[in-house]
Amino acid sequence: MRKLLLFVVALTMSGLALAQVGTTASEGAKATAEKAKQYADEGKAAVSSEPQKSVDKAKAKAHKAKAHHHAKAAKDAAKAIPK
Repeated sequence: MRKLLLFVVALTMSGLALAQVGTTASEGAKATAEKAKQYADEGKAAVSSEPQKSVDKAKAKAHKAKAHHHAKAAKDAAKAIPK
């Protein structure tokens, strides 16, 4: 009976650790995607004329903020893994 209880506890703990790793990975992927969108908009702003240039720069700033948010969430999730 005791071995069964230890097995269940170990299984539960490993499931929690894997959930945190999954959160870290997904947030990291979202941050990378937003960073790629930011660079794409900055590239478009560099070659476009003035009305679109401002729009593309604003979009790039928004993507940068989202990337920062996702990177922070991934970092926080990574810190919670060992707990």
